[in-house]
Parts: sequence; structure tokens; C-alpha cells
Amino acid sequence: MFILEAIGQILTLNELLVAVIFGTFIVLLFRGVPVAMALVGVALIFYIFALIFLDPFRSEFRDVIEFDRIGVDWRKLGTLPSRLFGSIVQNPVLVALPMFIFMGLMLDQSGVAQRMMQSMQRLFGGLKGGLSLTVLLIGIILAASTGVIGASVTLLGVMALPAMMAQNYSKPIATGTIAASGTLGILIPPSIMLVIMSDQLAISLGDLFMGALFPGLILGALYIVFIVIYGIINPSAMPAPERTEEVGWPVVKEVILSVLPPMLLILLVLGSIFAGLATPTEASGLGALGATLLAVAYGKFSWKVLREVSRSTLNTAGYILGIFLAANFFAYVLRLYGGDEVVEHMVAGIFENPYLIVAFILFIVFLLGFLLDWIEITLIIMPLMLPIIQGLTLAVPDYGTIQDAQVVWFAILVAVTLQTSFLTPPVGFALFYLKGVCPPGVTLGHIYRGIIPFVMLQLLGLFIVFEFPWLTTWLPSVAYAN
Repeated sequence: MFILEAIGQILTLNELLVAVIFGTFIVLLFRGVPVAMALVGVALIFYIFALIFLDPFRSEFRDVIEFDRIGVDWRKLGTLPSRLFGSIVQNPVLVALPMFIFMGLMLDQSGVAQRMMQSMQRLFGGLKGGLSLTVLLIGIILAASTGVIGASVTLLGVMALPAMMAQNYSKPIATGTIAASGTLGILIPPSIMLVIMSDQLAISLGDLFMGALFPGLILGALYIVFIVIYGIINPSAMPAPERTEEVGWPVVKEVILSVLPPMLLILLVLGSIFAGLATPTEASGLGALGATLLAVAYGKFSWKVLREVSRSTLNTAGYILGIFLAANFFAYVLRLYGGDEVVEHMVAGIFENPYLIVAFILFIVFLLGFLLDWIEITLIIMPLMLPIIQGLTLAVPDYGTIQDAQVVWFAILVAVTLQTSFLTPPVGFALFYLKGVCPPGVTLGHIYRGIIPFVMLQLLGLFIVFEFPWLTTWLPSVAYAN
């Protein structure tokens, strides 16, 4: 009893147990337990703990420690499966998830990226940093047509890194360019991360797609400007080849013909959404069909390819769905302990200025990106932050047409922040995708040094979007004004 009274003078039992819940989850992750298993395991442990140890003594310790928020009932737990499957598996917004994954994987099989690489290399290869510019431009186009980070980084690494090494490029700048270019797909629509954010925050997926377009392009432009300036300052890091092909109309024509098919696919998907002809879910189906037709047109389609792409889509979508279910169970138990209120009071009570509160949340997300994957951060943190953001008064223009404009702005800010999670060790997945296809002599040390300037550019892009919220709300207002 004395121990309980001492704890009660410092913090409520709710606050203590919420901290223990998160701490246990982090420990399990560091022990190598799969994310979904860790989420379900922690949720079950603390649900049973509350049922056995806390609920029977609630009345005895009511005056010492706040138990009112902790309420357990087996009947509530019994209704959880139907609620999870009703809100997740049958959610029409999430139907877009496997469709966009299929589109990206099929587009990689179509050979479109290889054609762009060959033609753009002829166009820009004679310039200092020409290969880096080629990789960046292809990365932007792939980002707007695939959105699958692993496939983009691997594909760019296989196609571009050997050529860069043969041209005596600096290993850090070569690997950093490839890794950063491949991660643009998580931000530039169509993006599977934005699909999940739309579900978790209960906001329009179309608003998120349109809102992320300018920030994604700004980030790509920052990369290009950096490469140009770096090539001027340190030309030995990105030398021009000794022999160059004369650039004429045939080369320009080849570039146009190679870029046109993916641009038409982008127009089909994003243009149909922008024009109001299709919902994002319907556009995802059009994108999957368009990518398949491109594979047929280039002679890359076969039943074997279709089977492999479908199997990979099933594996990726199933992995995400499993974490979805586990994270929702975890969030359900966390709410029993008052975790949502504890987090809300803790974050909102640190600063009075609402913009400092948003900046603090983004800082926490940035730090979590060193330890967790973007999926766990999106599924666990975003729902907890939603009430905080909705309760703030922020000068985010909605132009009279956007619902929850400041939530859309916040979601894009988090999306830009989470892009750094692919590049920051120890769990930056883009780093390991790239290392898996690197030629001998390229080490993780080279990759780590190479991504530093691009992480700084991502933070600069985050600052620009933070300072100018209209970058995320103007385009949705135009797209859906009518």
C-alpha cells in the first residue's frame, strides 16, 4: 500500500502502465520479435493483467490511484474481431492498397524503367553528374507510378550503380542518390502510406494524394539542385565520361518515347482522380490494368510474371494487413488503460504554442523513424495524435472546400518526416535494399555517409511544408472545388 501511495504522488497508475506498455513493446522489438507478434503479445499480456490484478481491486485503491479509466470486459473483447474485420478488411479505401502494390510491381516487370535509364543516360550521360540526374529523374517518375520503395531502390541500384562505379563516381554520392531517389515513392502519390494514413485519420484519400504532390516534387527538386551544385563544387565526385555521344533529335526522341508510357499511366491514375472521374480506389484498379497493358505492349508479360507479381502483392498486402489487425488490437487495449488521454495530456501540456506542439510531434516521429518502420508509426502514433491536432487552432487555409485541412497538412508533414525513416539507420530499409544489390567494394559505411545530405534535404523540405501550409491544401481545393 505504501508503494502504491508513493507512485500515486508522482503519476497515476494509468500513466505508469502506459509507459510500461510502450516500453515492453520496444524491448520485444529489440529482442527480434516480429512486429505483429509483439503488438498482439503486449496487448494480450496487459489485457489479462488488467482483468486479473486491476479490476478486482479498483474500488479499494480508488482514492490512491486513478483506476476509473481502466475497464475490462470479456464481452468487449469478444466483439473486437468483428469490429476489426468490419473496419479493416471490408474498408473500401483499403482496397486501393493491393491494387497500387500490384501496379508498382507489374510496372517494374514491364521494362519501362530500363528503357528510361538507357535513353536518359544517352541524354545526360555527358554532363558532370549526369548519371545522378538521370537516377533522380527516373526516381521521380517511378515514384509517381509505383510507390513501392523496395522495388524502386533495388531496380535503380541494379541499373545505375554499376554504371556510376565504372564512371568513377564517389561511392557515397552514388549510393546516397539511389537510396534517396527510391524513397520518393512513399510520398509522391499514389503512395501506399497515404492510403493507410487516410484510413487511420478518417480523411479523404483524394485530398492526401493531391496534397502530397507539391511537397514530393519540391523534395525531388531539392535533390536535383543539390546534385547540380555538388557537381560544380566537387566535380571529381561525379566526373563526366571521357567519350560522349552527340545529343541530337534521335536521342531526344528516344527519351520522349521512353518517358511517355509511364507518364500516361500517371495521367490515367492521378488525372482521373484530379478530374473527379474516379475515386482513388477506382483509379488504383485503372493503374493496375494500365501497368499490365504496358507489360503486354513491351513483350514482358507472361503467366509466370503474373503469378509472381500476384504472389508478391499478396505477401506485401498480407504483411501490412497483419500489422493493421495487430496494431488495432494494441490500440484497443491501450485505450482501456487511458493511453490516448495520457499521450494527449502529455504532448499538449508541454507547449502552449500550437505550432510548437506540431513541431514536437514531428520531432518524436523523426526519432521513432530510427527504430520503427513507417507502418508501425503510422498505425500506432497517428490515431493517438489525431485528437491533439483536431484540438489545435492552426492557420491552415482550407479555401472553403477541404474538410479537416489542418489534419491533411499534418498528415503530409508526417509523411515527409517518415520518408527519413527509410534512410536513417539502424532500420532504414532503403539502405539494406541497396546494400543487397551493391557490387563488391561498396560498404554500408559508404551508404551511410551518402544519405546524410539527403536526410538534411528532407528536413529542409519538411521545414518548407511547415512554413507554407498552402502547399498541401491549394491543389486539393482546386481539384475538388466543384
